[in-house]
Amino acid sequence: MGRDLTSLFDPGSVAVVGASDDPAKYGHAVASQALRAPDRRPVHLVNRRGGTVLGRTAATSLAEIGEPVELVVISVPGAGFEAAVDDALACGAKAIVGITAGFAEAGPAGLARQRAVAARVREAGAVLVGPNCLGIADNTTELYLASDRFAPGGVALLSQSGNLALELQLRGAPHGLGFSRFVSLGNQADVTLVDLVEDCARHEATSVIAVYAEDFGDGRAFARAAADAGKPVVLLTAGRGTASARSAQSHTGALTTSADVVAAACRDAGVELVRTPREMTIVLAALSGGVHTNGRRTAVFTDGGGHGAIAADAAEDAGLDVPELGASTQDRLRTVLWEQSAVGNPVDLAGMGEQRPLSYADTVAELLAAEEVDAVLMTGYFGGYAASDGGLGGGPAGGSVLAEGETRAAKEIVAHLALLSKPLVVQSMYPQSPSCRVLVEGGVPVFSATEDAARALAAMTGRPTAGSSPGAPSKPSAGPPAGPSGQLSSGSASGVLSGSSAESSAQPSSGSSLAASPRIAPLPAAQPPLRDPGYHGIRALLEEAGVPFPPAREITDEAGLLAAAGEFEGPYVLKALHVLHKSDAGGVALRLADRGALLAAYRDMHARLGAPSYSVEAMADLSDGVELIVGVNRDPRFGPVAMVGLGGVLTETLRDVAFSLAPVPAARAEELLRSLRTAALLAGVRGRPAVDVAAAAAVIERITAVAAAHPEMAELEVNPLLVRPEGALALDARAVLG
Repeated sequence: MGRDLTSLFDPGSVAVVGASDDPAKYGHAVASQALRAPDRRPVHLVNRRGGTVLGRTAATSLAEIGEPVELVVISVPGAGFEAAVDDALACGAKAIVGITAGFAEAGPAGLARQRAVAARVREAGAVLVGPNCLGIADNTTELYLASDRFAPGGVALLSQSGNLALELQLRGAPHGLGFSRFVSLGNQADVTLVDLVEDCARHEATSVIAVYAEDFGDGRAFARAAADAGKPVVLLTAGRGTASARSAQSHTGALTTSADVVAAACRDAGVELVRTPREMTIVLAALSGGVHTNGRRTAVFTDGGGHGAIAADAAEDAGLDVPELGASTQDRLRTVLWEQSAVGNPVDLAGMGEQRPLSYADTVAELLAAEEVDAVLMTGYFGGYAASDGGLGGGPAGGSVLAEGETRAAKEIVAHLALLSKPLVVQSMYPQSPSCRVLVEGGVPVFSATEDAARALAAMTGRPTAGSSPGAPSKPSAGPPAGPSGQLSSGSASGVLSGSSAESSAQPSSGSSLAASPRIAPLPAAQPPLRDPGYHGIRALLEEAGVPFPPAREITDEAGLLAAAGEFEGPYVLKALHVLHKSDAGGVALRLADRGALLAAYRDMHARLGAPSYSVEAMADLSDGVELIVGVNRDPRFGPVAMVGLGGVLTETLRDVAFSLAPVPAARAEELLRSLRTAALLAGVRGRPAVDVAAAAAVIERITAVAAAHPEMAELEVNPLLVRPEGALALDARAVLG
């Protein structure tokens, strides 16, 4: 159930320590807001000088109040914060909001102070928001303890920035957005982002959770809480740069940035990741109505060919599908439109709206009723007939038959939407017109920009619908039986055979997104640390988990090389060990036909590189195969993060990769593979046969499970993983210890 935050959001009494008459002090702003609801609960103002604050008698201390206080806001100079916390706990406080700054954000000494305060709060059985925060508000309980007012509504805003919170309010107002709660996260010394997401998920008045975070704390716990929330979570974050990848030692590390990790976590958790406050506003406006669908088949409806074409492009750019409508749907549309109207998709009134404004509503009704349509994007002039500038013909607002007809059409569209609950988004040149306001008040998002409307519709589609189980785990994959310590037992030496991968959950339906339902596999129990981090040690660990490799032997001299060559047939491969990026250094020789070629290659390679040891391996049959890369990089916030993509020596050049939190179930791995830009190679091109994607997915599941179970590994990589028409075979592997 998570932590009980009742005392934080619905306390029986409140005290503001540091309340002030000075408008330049934050204690003035918080005290002013707290007094907005004096009849809901006792509100006490505390100022060490006493006297009056905001016309009310102020106590000189919490003790002077003479009765317990359930929630205490502390806005005092840093030197007095610890004493104020102790006083709050002594007077029975169960929740504290720390406005005071100068703790973890100020350096190691401040962090030590912060940890000591948090420990005292937890020991007393209380909760602490902050320190270094800007307060909280809950419109549903009339709790106002932040400097700004928040219009009431269904969005819970959890933010590390007060200015961004203010901007979201301003941007949201034209869309009718309001807020159920606001929490300034501060340093998260005690109450964390995860605690707040879990509590807002239980909060009936909250329909959408909006987060701006720079510090996730436990990022994987955040992703899991978001996946389990049962309501949309929208995330705006900073720090999406590439600096974290600069020092990486493997291809996986070099290709994995902070942005990749956050994006992977959001896809797995079903979180809407946005890049700007404007985009967050668009998505919140879309999701606040609560109408979602799994499918992405979109009908574009317009009253002008140009708008329709632009909207269709924008919809596809946003990840929506705009298929041609079927014959039966086109026939039904012709019954409500005139002869020159286009009914294929986009659907174009072709001037009929000027003759009969209700044709807008009739067409929307037919599109919403069509089984082949998941969502509707309406674009163009609608709203102009009733616009304040007179719209078409320059007549007065609401004073023409067209204006009245358009307003009636808007009301009918809202009525149709109530009966045929599918996502509908409108783009209008006149978004503030009376008819568009009718749509907004009826729960239809309206935007002035086509790309904004398309982004909004994308947020409403490809999502679990009511009755589905967004947090439900997919079926476990079938595969080799579990071996000792829960690891998978070894598979066939020649590769994972076709059909050996998971009995997977169903693939996304037509038009659904890669992250149609959230899935975050639990971390496996940690296994004993890897004893041999060398190439053959990694191979042995992966083979024990069921990852197939060709036969190989480690050698240090010519005698060992010839002995190894006698153990299996050629052609052979020779690899120099303990050399970073062996191929680039000339440390890999392929297709060595016999012992003589093997010996010659060894002498040449040893003369150039002088490696301490080498690996002699059986050469795999590369014909009709596709080389993949499978890697896992351990992120300090989100834990193990998997990467799959096109592998081989051109991995970093092509950068065709996809990410997911590890471990990756086989069904999810198959989705990742099919999401690659070069996924067509897997299905066979130019006469080449299709490769065994299911077998590759099963191996990916095993590789990522091994990495997740070994926290001592900073990176684990198999490159290449050769996928053939029958099975998959790992050809090289390496690990980097943390």
